[in-house]
Amino acid sequence: MSTETPQDRPNGDRVNVIDTATASYNLPRMLQRFRSGQGEPLIFGDEGQPEGVVVPFERWEQLEELAADAEQAAEIREVTRRRLANNRVEDYVSADDLAAEFGWNLDSDNEPPTPR
Repeated sequence: MSTETPQDRPNGDRVNVIDTATASYNLPRMLQRFRSGQGEPLIFGDEGQPEGVVVPFERWEQLEELAADAEQAAEIREVTRRRLANNRVEDYVSADDLAAEFGWNLDSDNEPPTPR
């Protein structure tokens, strides 16, 4: 018997959490749905608590890229915060030095900055 539990998220969204046994049984159907372009995730867990999500691989790749971007942005914020806290002329860092510190290639118009 399938158990599906609605779960209210902090952002106000509601998701349905499928029990683990039902999620396992439905994996072949999920693959068929993904192949047909239906990308809604399968959220599963025990006792109505979300513990895992099955998403199309393309979506997972997007999420990985967003996570890397967020990590780089956090690093940039921390460096900026430290530099502003000690804002002295002798601590000036040129754009080239900053780019080198973060592994960016400023000579390329075609490629976005690459995190190190």
